[in-house]
Amino acid sequence: MLKYLFLLFVAQTALCERRPNFVIILTDDQDVVLDGMSPMKNVQRFIADEGITFTNSFAASPVCCPSRSSLLTGLYLHNHMTRNNSLDGGCYGERWRANEGRVFANTLHTAGYNTFYAGKYLNQYGIKHAGGTERVPPGWTEWHGLVGNSVYYNYTLSNNGVATHSTDLYLTDVIRDLGISYIENQTESQPFFMVLAPPAPHEPFTPAPRHKGKFSNVTAVRHPNFNIAADDKHWLLTMPPSPLPDSMLPELDNVYRSRWEALLSVDEMVADVVQALYDQDLMENTYVIYTSDNGYHIGQFSQPYDKRQPYESDIRVPFVIRGPDLKKNVKNHQPITNVDLAPTILKLAGVKGPQMDGKPIDFEQAVVERYLLVEYYGESGGSVDENCPWVYDKENLELCSPKADCKCQDSRNNTFACVRHIAKLADMKYCAFADQKAFVEMYNLASDPFELENIANEEFQSIIIWYEKALAHLVKCKGADCKYPI
Repeated sequence: MLKYLFLLFVAQTALCERRPNFVIILTDDQDVVLDGMSPMKNVQRFIADEGITFTNSFAASPVCCPSRSSLLTGLYLHNHMTRNNSLDGGCYGERWRANEGRVFANTLHTAGYNTFYAGKYLNQYGIKHAGGTERVPPGWTEWHGLVGNSVYYNYTLSNNGVATHSTDLYLTDVIRDLGISYIENQTESQPFFMVLAPPAPHEPFTPAPRHKGKFSNVTAVRHPNFNIAADDKHWLLTMPPSPLPDSMLPELDNVYRSRWEALLSVDEMVADVVQALYDQDLMENTYVIYTSDNGYHIGQFSQPYDKRQPYESDIRVPFVIRGPDLKKNVKNHQPITNVDLAPTILKLAGVKGPQMDGKPIDFEQAVVERYLLVEYYGESGGSVDENCPWVYDKENLELCSPKADCKCQDSRNNTFACVRHIAKLADMKYCAFADQKAFVEMYNLASDPFELENIANEEFQSIIIWYEKALAHLVKCKGADCKYPI
């Protein structure tokens, strides 16, 4: 009898101490403002309907490498110092590699988790000057990192430090197969943490052959800010052509539908991964999270298609989660940012990590006042087509192509920091640019959801001063200081 009671106690203790598993599906450049989640029927069915959709989820930076660095470390850009997508800009540069142990997967691994990564990591990962494919970032039990930026064919993966090249296998499907194979080898005896990071819907927007033409009748969303001349915005948006010529609109529609079609293979991945978790009896104890590194614009304010701007299309991202003890099929409107992801997972795992700028998400909380930071450092000197009239200033401009009617997408002084202020009675944005004019943009999203009217010169001076102080605090904050504006 005593032996039976002892075994029962041991079994109950082990059950109570079971740590949850985590699966993150991280897409590349997926918006929510332009209906970017519309193709994701399986995400809705298997994650959102079974969990929580966060309607006020933001990226800490509207571009891939800085935002991914924030997600991986729980730090704002000014603390991890990955400023842009270039090696010189800190994207998998020496500073990042020296401090890569701060990635929260390393904390989980040290605490006994199996850890798995497949897909895009940071844009400059795997290149020769950043350690090559033989470098496996610390903290990952199994590693399948994409070399360089998002592509769909003709890519190289570092498979646990061994370079493997493929020309004809569709990358999203390869990532799906790697993930499912890994899940099939997991048991309840050891918890695991998995990241699946497919390329979609990043340029070149290549759908799997089985999905080409699925949205042939779809056109880009024409919100009130679509292709309008924006004379109260930062100079980069006002440069010619503004508005874009009618001849370019079919290209915007093509980009829009191609992005949706490229996402269908990701949606299939979600269904297959969830099924694999059920098949292994792991679903009950697993958190599944779906999110993106940043948003995207297509035609807003006469911009062609890209990100790198402070507007809602570029900084709002999807965030849906299901898991043990979470409510089902609910929407949560509290403001969150991707620097919150790392501390949230560590708290759910019962693991203490290093100091972070984000805070654990309270899944029971309603809307509370919060000041979120968005930072971006403009890039330049990389790609100005010689056929564009701005080639004379190529050292200060970026992404100027005849394909986009030579409308440049970035510049050296497209460098800004924003306060995104959300509360029950506030929905504001204040942005300051680092240019010679010290240009400022400010929007009341409650009355102007499409950011049509820059009210920086119209608000009471006391309000402007408050946001100036809040921003000045946030761009220097560390750890707990980032939770409060001043």
